[in-house]
Amino acid sequence: MSKRAFIFPGQGSQYAGMGKDLSDNFKIARDTFEEVDDALGLKLSSLCFNGPEEDLKLTMNTQPAILSTSIAALRVLQSETGIKPDFLAGHSLGEYSALVASGALSLQDAVQTVRLRGKFMQEAVPVGLGAMAAILSVEADVLADICREAEQGEVVSPANFNSPGQIVIAGHATAVNRAIEIAKSRGFRKAMLLPVSAPFHSALMIPAGERLRDVLDKIQLSGLAAPVITNVEAVQNSDPDRVRELLVAQVSAPVKWDSSVKEMVNLGVSSFIEIGPGKVLSGLVKRIDKEVVTLNIEDSAGLKAFQG
Repeated sequence: MSKRAFIFPGQGSQYAGMGKDLSDNFKIARDTFEEVDDALGLKLSSLCFNGPEEDLKLTMNTQPAILSTSIAALRVLQSETGIKPDFLAGHSLGEYSALVASGALSLQDAVQTVRLRGKFMQEAVPVGLGAMAAILSVEADVLADICREAEQGEVVSPANFNSPGQIVIAGHATAVNRAIEIAKSRGFRKAMLLPVSAPFHSALMIPAGERLRDVLDKIQLSGLAAPVITNVEAVQNSDPDRVRELLVAQVSAPVKWDSSVKEMVNLGVSSFIEIGPGKVLSGLVKRIDKEVVTLNIEDSAGLKAFQG
């Protein structure tokens, strides 16, 4: 019997106007954004709907904005269709959306936590000292060797294993730039810096993870209605007692998205529904496995397409 996974996007999928169509057309979406505004004590909904882009791109705003839009879309989808997932997963920040969808985390706790997560991650490395870069068409073991050569006493390592031939590295800006030059010298011409504000999912984020631990320790976790395939291990977790440690580790560990999707396929998943702003994950999933079906729910048009 074929199975279904709900997948949730992470940072980089944000845009001004996200969630507005859902809020305009569905009361449950409006209620969701109001719940978030109340939880944060600020009009995050206005930032989602209207921008400005420069404020929306601030990590401490981006993370709760994407999570809120994703959960609004999830609630609309489930209220209109009654559909349930067999598995859940999210890319980086998206793992929090997956945990809300599973029932392990409340939306209020999740948005408050990810706002602090974004703040901690930004503060872990002064702006300009860290960087991330995409290196395309390179095997993981070759890229690991490039990173070792580029380190020279600094930090640079794989941060996101997104899909075959698409790996992101992170670390000190000078080391990341060295890795780009080494990659190009070895014939990997598609190596480029990414427009991000911090070296996410690298060892430089360990202090942010420790600060996050203190926040997570105060949060009540519940049982998971569906297993979450975690970024850190790329295997399913249904144990609420492991959620905290996995979220702390996730801050500084690489995102194993490629392996996570393959694991879900091995578990029988044949359709992936991306819930939230953008279609980045749908594209990655198709590159990982061309046979699966991908759908995206971010507005009323996406919902209508899903309903056929």
